[in-house]
Amino acid sequence: MTNKKAGIILGIICLFFITNIGLATAQNSTTPITSQSIPSDLSNVNINDLSDAQIRQLIQRGQAAGLSDDDLITQAQDRGLPDDQVELLKQRIADIRSKGGLPSADSTGQTTNNHRRLNYIPDSTDNKPDGNIKSRIYGADLFRNKKIKFEPNIKIATPVNYIVGPEDQLVINVYGKSVTNWKLEVTPDGNINVPSVGVINVAGKTIEQAAQLIKSRLSASHYAIGQGTSVQVSLGNIRSIKVMMVGQLMRPGTYTLPSLATVFNALYAAGGPTDNGSFRQIAVIRNNRVIRTLDVYDFLTKGDQKDNIGLQDQDIIQVPTYRTRVEMLGEVKIPGIFESLPGETLQDMINFAGGFTTHAYTARIKVVQVADQQKRITDVIEDDYKSYTPLRGDKYIIERVLERYENRVIITGAVFRPGEYELQKGLTLSKLIANASGLKEDAFGRGNITRLNADNSKALIPFSVKDIIGKTAADIPLQREDSVSITSIFDLRDNYTVMIKGEVRKAGTYAYADSMTVEDLVIKAGGFAQGASTQRIEVSRRINNGDPTSENSRVAEVFSVNADEALKSGSGNFVLKPYDIVSVYSQPGYETQRTIKVEGEVIYPGYYTILKKDEKISDIVKRAGGVSASADIDGGTLKRNNIAILGVEKNKADTAELARERKDRQNRLKQSYDDASTAPDTTVMRNNYVGIDLKAIIERPGSSIDLLVEDGDVIRVPKKQQIVRVNGEVLYPSAVVYTGGKSFKGYVLNAGGFSPHALRRGAYIVYANGTVKGTRKAFFFFNSHPAVKPGSEIYVPRKPPPPANSIQEIVGLSTGLVSLLAIIIGIVRL
Repeated sequence: MTNKKAGIILGIICLFFITNIGLATAQNSTTPITSQSIPSDLSNVNINDLSDAQIRQLIQRGQAAGLSDDDLITQAQDRGLPDDQVELLKQRIADIRSKGGLPSADSTGQTTNNHRRLNYIPDSTDNKPDGNIKSRIYGADLFRNKKIKFEPNIKIATPVNYIVGPEDQLVINVYGKSVTNWKLEVTPDGNINVPSVGVINVAGKTIEQAAQLIKSRLSASHYAIGQGTSVQVSLGNIRSIKVMMVGQLMRPGTYTLPSLATVFNALYAAGGPTDNGSFRQIAVIRNNRVIRTLDVYDFLTKGDQKDNIGLQDQDIIQVPTYRTRVEMLGEVKIPGIFESLPGETLQDMINFAGGFTTHAYTARIKVVQVADQQKRITDVIEDDYKSYTPLRGDKYIIERVLERYENRVIITGAVFRPGEYELQKGLTLSKLIANASGLKEDAFGRGNITRLNADNSKALIPFSVKDIIGKTAADIPLQREDSVSITSIFDLRDNYTVMIKGEVRKAGTYAYADSMTVEDLVIKAGGFAQGASTQRIEVSRRINNGDPTSENSRVAEVFSVNADEALKSGSGNFVLKPYDIVSVYSQPGYETQRTIKVEGEVIYPGYYTILKKDEKISDIVKRAGGVSASADIDGGTLKRNNIAILGVEKNKADTAELARERKDRQNRLKQSYDDASTAPDTTVMRNNYVGIDLKAIIERPGSSIDLLVEDGDVIRVPKKQQIVRVNGEVLYPSAVVYTGGKSFKGYVLNAGGFSPHALRRGAYIVYANGTVKGTRKAFFFFNSHPAVKPGSEIYVPRKPPPPANSIQEIVGLSTGLVSLLAIIIGIVRL
């Protein structure tokens, strides 16, 4: 296809853009694009005949006209563009946008000229740097909230008062003895042409009047209307009307709306009144006269839409500037800025604000008024709310009630119903205690009243609870805000507790009770644990009569008691006192089974129970059937928990400390490597290993190197090793095949040799059995490296960074050297 033909196709699609852009430019008008300017038939257009440049031109013209990509596609589809061509057009537009070079456009058609579009709805960030469009003007959110849609319902039954006009479609259904159905469009002259009947003028008539006229014409044309034949006239497709929106609107201009649109529909399309626009005197002008004045407050406060009338073509909606506005602040339900009309009062403004809140001080309202040259403050009392006329710029401040009580007294402590009470006439202390349901049994003998003085300072009035209740002392009259406190005996001492430790199921601290025995405490602790001894239970007790002048003064008293194994109650039970500590020990000779594990190249690997306390490694290997023929005895290892290595019992804090030390050691090792991931994990690999010589142990069982086994030990006998691992500061850390007679440096060379940062004198070997051997000085500056065995791991650490000397350190060192040189010269001269 020639470029000329492609240009013709593009021109067909874009004709409505060109026409309207030209009109807008010539007339500086914001009239929206109408359907009349769009070509009626695009059924023969092939999108593939358009070049990328032509598609880009199409998009640019659409954006200039204020249409989004979706709008453009919808308009083309409505004019007969086939579905396959619609999908192709979408793809071509998406491809052009992905290549860049065009301003972005979202589904609303928002581009750099958004505000020229009459049907543009502002985004929440328009003209608001903080992205907040919420206005304090009452009623503004009704039109600026994008979640609220004022759209006419075009699917309702035709209203009987609907005025028929050009472009409406009337559906005439004749049924009964005669059956026919017509869908007739009203011409620009206001006529419909009924087949076999003729032209009927229906423009300007209501749908009900038009139906009557059509019925009469059908009757005159020999249709038996009312004699077995009926006629139904309804509205099919509705026409569009043009409404002019003028005045203080967010987006004034001319709007094309459905003929069923109301005033609210038009206001929403125009974005509603501006901050200077009136919400209460919106005029609907038809044929040069005001036919209705809309007050938005009627809808907001009462849901009344009596003035929300249907619009007609060429109607004008005018939003004037507001006359009087006031502001409601503080304790009202809807704080904000409200518009006042002549004849309205302060009470009306309060009603618009939803009334007072629960905590509002309603006796008077503070008013900040605008005077001639300055502001002034006045108060309006409650009786004048219905007579006070709001003035320009009034600001009403409704305050909260005071956070104080005019008739309150408080009682706390050892009474059954503590809390706040009414200060009744003649209320005394004894009556208040009675109102609080009386004293608890734990009430102490003294109480006090905290009372406010005249200057709001506090005074303390003590009293004897016994004397007040027994009426042996004068009763005390109470005053406003008196706070009575009756002390409990438990408030004057620490909580009494006892503690139990050792071989019980739930050791810990428990509340003390009078006459509690050792057996009672054991029961609270869940009973004796397995293996617990009921004999020689130790109870330690505080003493209060120690001699501070004696060095060997006793600091505790200890009792040794026996308990009944069945925890029966008897007269011989030891009675505890507060803060006693009970220790329950294990039975002598009681032992739980302890196991070890044997892995690797033994005849019977698995778990073995320690039979006697002096059982050693050689005994366990012997019980496992000895080593197999493929075993590497030199590489045999013993893995033992760190706590077992230390040989002492550790609590949780000690275990956590060991973990921290292990982590610090691993971090220091990683710092010696360029790549921390290549550093050996000592916390996993070596910290739990004990270096043993399994070959010598088997050859000399029972010797000093034949260690006693412990619970949880793991003895592992590996297969014969054939490689040596080289890690750390070498050029290529790797595993090297073991070769007998090869030196330490030979294996390092097989890993690429030492790196420039290698600390050669710090190199060491970890043998397969867990033992470690480092490099030593042999002669002068020569290093003597350890021998390499199969399964060994060679580690080459990193040189530590040289210390960085600051300018102050250099100056100090230089000064010291100069001083030292001066001293030496002085000595030589002597």
